[in-house]
Amino acid sequence: MSAARELNAWIEGIGVLGPGLDDWPRTAAVLRGESSYVPARCALPVPSALPAAERRRTGAAVRVALAVATAACEAAQRAPSSLATVFAASGGDGDNCHTICEVLATSERFISPTRFHNSVHNAPAGYWSIAAQAMPPSTSLAVYDASFAAGLLEAVVQLQASGQPRLLVAYDAGYPAPLHEKRPILDAFGLALVLAPVRTEHAIARIGVALGGDAAHRCDKPALEEVRQSNPAARGLPLLAAIARASNGSVILDYLAPPQLIVRCEPAA
Repeated sequence: MSAARELNAWIEGIGVLGPGLDDWPRTAAVLRGESSYVPARCALPVPSALPAAERRRTGAAVRVALAVATAACEAAQRAPSSLATVFAASGGDGDNCHTICEVLATSERFISPTRFHNSVHNAPAGYWSIAAQAMPPSTSLAVYDASFAAGLLEAVVQLQASGQPRLLVAYDAGYPAPLHEKRPILDAFGLALVLAPVRTEHAIARIGVALGGDAAHRCDKPALEEVRQSNPAARGLPLLAAIARASNGSVILDYLAPPQLIVRCEPAA
């Protein structure tokens, strides 16, 4: 794909949750420089839309994914049950993975069904379908540190092919030791976008995606750049900064290097 074959979409709603970033309005204020960034552990809400039994089984990855997906749908004023979804993450439930590895290191090796079904990569998408009572198609993908850009590209391609809106949910959560030393994700982070094929009254920005570019853009605040580098889903922070500042230009996001993903962004207003 080249700039001449740019694929376009309208962003209608944004959900974000990460360390020191509690929601999109406060994150936007930080990205615009109107508020100071104060590092803090990601505050993961209880997924109240899930039945009690499922709610108790959820880990950090599911909780951050459901939180940002819900927030994006609310901002776009779209029914969560109506949207086909793309879930993008480099990994899954790190705590659950750690526990399974511990069990497999014993002589009995008995894995509970709950542990197993939480270990599959599309578990957050499954929990979302329960919480939102969503029946539309769902795609779950993983492209290591390029997972956010891959998810965005997949969502826009699906949107162009179907002519129907898409909900992109990018998320990742950390692993306990000793896995953390091999895959150091410092904290949970989630980013969700409701993407539409045409402009509506809820449109925030128009984007166009194409392959190309050189080095990915970084965050201008060192503390936010640390967040960006510490979680694959947070690779989307430069795009959020452009939207928050109502910028009219292009952002380069980490993808396969080469190529990177160029996202042209312009405000809706």
